[in-house]
Amino acid sequence: MNMVQILDSLKNNQRFGENITKWVEIPEREAVYCDFPSSMDQRIKDALMKRGIKQLYSHQKSAFEKAVSGKDIVVVTPTASGKTLCFHLPVLDAVLKDPDSRALFLFPTKALAQDQMLELHDVITEMGVDVKTYTYDGDTPQSARKAVRQAGHIVVTNPDMLHSGILPHHTKWTKLFENLKYVVIDEIHHYRGVFGSHLANVIRRLHRICRFYGSDPVFICCSATIANPKELSSKIIGRETEVVDNNGAPSGKKYLLFYNPPTVNKELGIRKSSIKEAYYLAEQFIKNDIQTIIFAQSRVRVELLATYLKSIFFGRLQQEQKIRAYRGGYLPLLRREIERGLRSGEIRGVVSTNALELGIDIGALEACIICGYPGSVASTWQQAGRAGRRNGVSVAILVADSSPLNQYIISNPDYFLQSKSENAMINPDNLTILYSHIMCAAFELPFEDGEVFGPNTLPELLKYMEEAKLLRHVQNRWYWMSEQFPANAISLRTSTNENFVIIDISDPKHSVIGETDWFSAPMLLHEEAIYIHEGNQYQVEKLDYTEKKAYVRRVDVDYYTDANLAVDLKVLEVFKEDESQTIGRYWGDVMISALVTMFKKIKLLTHENIGAGHVNLPETEMHTTAYWITFPEELERELGKEKLEDALLGLSNVLGNCAPFYLMCDVKDIRVVYHVKSVFTQKPTIYIYDNVPGGVGFSEKLFTLHKNLYQMAKDLIQKCGCTNGCPSCIGAYTEFSGSENLKDAILALINIILAEETKTVE
Repeated sequence: MNMVQILDSLKNNQRFGENITKWVEIPEREAVYCDFPSSMDQRIKDALMKRGIKQLYSHQKSAFEKAVSGKDIVVVTPTASGKTLCFHLPVLDAVLKDPDSRALFLFPTKALAQDQMLELHDVITEMGVDVKTYTYDGDTPQSARKAVRQAGHIVVTNPDMLHSGILPHHTKWTKLFENLKYVVIDEIHHYRGVFGSHLANVIRRLHRICRFYGSDPVFICCSATIANPKELSSKIIGRETEVVDNNGAPSGKKYLLFYNPPTVNKELGIRKSSIKEAYYLAEQFIKNDIQTIIFAQSRVRVELLATYLKSIFFGRLQQEQKIRAYRGGYLPLLRREIERGLRSGEIRGVVSTNALELGIDIGALEACIICGYPGSVASTWQQAGRAGRRNGVSVAILVADSSPLNQYIISNPDYFLQSKSENAMINPDNLTILYSHIMCAAFELPFEDGEVFGPNTLPELLKYMEEAKLLRHVQNRWYWMSEQFPANAISLRTSTNENFVIIDISDPKHSVIGETDWFSAPMLLHEEAIYIHEGNQYQVEKLDYTEKKAYVRRVDVDYYTDANLAVDLKVLEVFKEDESQTIGRYWGDVMISALVTMFKKIKLLTHENIGAGHVNLPETEMHTTAYWITFPEELERELGKEKLEDALLGLSNVLGNCAPFYLMCDVKDIRVVYHVKSVFTQKPTIYIYDNVPGGVGFSEKLFTLHKNLYQMAKDLIQKCGCTNGCPSCIGAYTEFSGSENLKDAILALINIILAEETKTVE
């Protein structure tokens, strides 16, 4: 059967059709073409013509003209719309017209960098010119690095290598920095939260070094569709950008289906496994030789689905290799092999984490199954766009699980379809991150009195570093005097450098199998915890706080552990407030004190509680930002303390699931706590804080999106089919004290807020 026949079959299949909550047909889109820009070098035009490209898409021409005129731009068009030419063309044009010109390409992953290199080499080969393009990353041999530094017209790298391998050694890169014309940052929507905050500071350091060598490059950024591309790109590069979004690329007809697995227990909100349903759907396509990609939200889910799908080819010699898994943790050579197999069509089905969400060329996939809502509108469209990249009919199916956010999306598909993509948030001035990069910048070049690097806190930080004997102030300059190399100790992927390494002592070599950050370690790596790594179980034998090491031993048990975290929150300073007669809304600085007190042993599959244990670890503290809201004091008298506490707990659960819908963040990037009577406010209060030291802007954004957040929470609860609340809306029953009509009590709290908002508007 072809694609249309399979879709008709599924639509008429009662087992499948009755669980579809929305069937969307996205019509094909005609291309909008433009002639080649008159100023473009003729050799580029000839090379494109040889490749069958006789005209450019409208957005490609706009990007070229703005870039060559010296404007910093961000190109925002859908997946597979030809964004690559938006930066290849101006860069090649500059190098052909001035052989001394240089460009720096930044990609978030090595795989994407390698993929772009192949495409760039093809164009250069067609031109028959000597434009030297090199990859410079951790895999580049030492013997080749000198040639890259001295002769590379285009240096392709990643932010981590720019941070630790290029900027600190800028004296070896004189030719690059003296002649740097363009800096390309691809997949800029990927740089959000901590990673994006770090990158913004790396770019601040790049600007300093460029000024020192007399260059001022143009920045070309590319992004998937997000709510704030201009804001994000401008914050990252430190200058205003112009948005190019006049997409001229064609697209074939696409079907987008929202699928909710059938209910097993209505009262408890439990549905059939999303993994098994995703397997069933993928099987229909793969059996009919439709090349399919399945996205799963964890490494364990990826391996499970790949194992299930291999059974399609069970017993057929060598054909099980037609189904592959793809995720982080695989060696680069294996990942390249899988990518080639997808492009060639040898692989008919691949199960991946979001590692294949980025723009790596993986060929003409026709079907995409998304097992579990990816957490953002932007990621959902990005994953769905991996099918139908070369015209033709394609389909993407979102299979929901039982979590509240999944159930909200699947029950409100029109809300999803009408929603803009989320805001990508960063905070370059996070004190922890900023301080790290000021150290790196001082190592690279002395600071001068009056110099600007981020906010106006620079003089105070320089004096602090002088007291710590890291800097020395001579005349009007601050010189690095420490023997340490600061960049090596700073990871761009975390806000702190105090990570715990996890060591497998059941391996004779005592190999390191992973790491986790300082604040997660007490929850995941306390003694007797079961740590799961790539589907394997390890028991923590010892957690060494001093050396920041966790020693684990491989075990085979039928349970996992879940630690109980007691959180104490203290307000340090209020930055913004909006008080009314009934409620109060605030944003400010808070101190989080967290203590792991005990852990539960939970049986696999059944999730029964089969035991518990105490944890003896020191309290951890984190300074961050929070948004909080207060309720009237009389609520406790009206509802009773027990019912109020249950209502606040249920609302906290709902808010924790709703907030990521407006922010490009993981559920774990924010935390929600409630106080029946807060010490600071003396009222019932709910706090939502950034689970990152210093904060990265999540809570501030929620302060401004206050009404939207609570309206979504109300919709989620009201549209859930349960009677009194269930895991798909307010959380598991076991969390509560047994109050009845929890949904009504939680909705009463929300209505107080929304009613107050309506009064304010009036």
